[in-house]
Amino acid sequence: MPEPSPPLARLLEHTADVVQSVRGGRSLAELLPALPPALRPGVQALAFDVLRHLGGALEVRSRLAARTPPPAVDALLVSALALLWPSTRPAPYADHTLVDQAVAAARARAPAAAGFVNAVLRRFVRERAALVAAADHAPAAAYHHPLWWIERVRHDWPRHWQALLRAANERPPMTLRVNRRRRGAQDYVAHLAALGIAAEALPDAALLGQAVVLAEPRPVQRLPGFAEGEVSVQDASAQRAAPLLLGLESAADRPLLAPGARVLDACAAPGGKTAHLLELAELDLWALDVDAQRLARVRDNLQRLQLRATLKVGDARRPAGWWDGRAFDAILLDAPCTASGIVRRHPDVRWLRRADDLHRLAGEQAQLLDALWPLLAAGGRLLYATCSIFRDEGERASDAFLQRLAPGAARIDPRSPGHVLPLADNAQQTARAGPAPDGFYYALIEKT
Repeated sequence: MPEPSPPLARLLEHTADVVQSVRGGRSLAELLPALPPALRPGVQALAFDVLRHLGGALEVRSRLAARTPPPAVDALLVSALALLWPSTRPAPYADHTLVDQAVAAARARAPAAAGFVNAVLRRFVRERAALVAAADHAPAAAYHHPLWWIERVRHDWPRHWQALLRAANERPPMTLRVNRRRRGAQDYVAHLAALGIAAEALPDAALLGQAVVLAEPRPVQRLPGFAEGEVSVQDASAQRAAPLLLGLESAADRPLLAPGARVLDACAAPGGKTAHLLELAELDLWALDVDAQRLARVRDNLQRLQLRATLKVGDARRPAGWWDGRAFDAILLDAPCTASGIVRRHPDVRWLRRADDLHRLAGEQAQLLDALWPLLAAGGRLLYATCSIFRDEGERASDAFLQRLAPGAARIDPRSPGHVLPLADNAQQTARAGPAPDGFYYALIEKT
């Protein structure tokens, strides 16, 4: 028999601890694996919801509490307020259940505060519409992002900024990449249908007919064919990288790179794009990452998919430590960035980043481009990518890089998508159907 679900009060206690740690600067990627396995799925689901509504919860708490409670109590109160926040999706728990269990959690960690937590939450439930409307006058509450982030999105995308901020609070689709060495997307969708799993294949030609979106997310271990290497989890935007670098515009095309071409995937972990390149072409591929532990995830992915690459631990900004001196025919640089394009998948990112991080990361991206460009053979292609919607990490970065080169030394391939926004329908995207993809930037730069 399956183990009973942990009590909600216990999940709320751990969720509050996680939220408090995120506000203190620690990421969910660090915090969630440290939880007991039985609690991890429930706490992750609750923490994601809390962080998507944290801006409003903080604003309301400041209105309902004359003084900020002690940190442990405040984290629990704010978490409960965020979970009670109006949403387009059905609430995971009834209001009275959530209030009841939050009070039980408060009684367990700070008995003297239980009455206070009960009073604040019950008042919020009674006056929710008015309190939310009043809180919405504060931008951080209306859009559930830090003020500097809101201003940056508004500056970069004056026509789309509100839609982008709202979209970042939605739950993302679960998109798969079907391994075309094993089967086609339509065949896999039919296989899922026979098992009672609803899914659809995305028709976008740029995705080579490999992308499948599930109607409802499910654990990767329960994906049919996952262990056998038939499918991988990868968003539609990320699936554009490998075809772009290889010059594939449709499933019928052949790669521009000859078999055995030398390709570098810099900053490769966790290996989704590495594997995709190898599924599409026979390459002498180097997967490089500065973090040995993260590079182990690349190795695990390749083993599951029965693919081979040369794994290198090293800093892409310092090629002398790992490069053999032979030029690469193509380079994929998926550069470290703010992750502003995938914040709906990582709702902690907006609360972890600071305004000066954007400047620091833009500097690192420039260093990477400058260091890797000399490693590219004449006539080669470098694909610069970031999972960001900020222009400083996209078009401004690639434009500045071209200006640092000698005139005529490089050009951006006109097929480069540029900024792909995480919206279902906007001018920055090619015609497509299906759910909104993640936010990305792509510039395919040719060495003339």
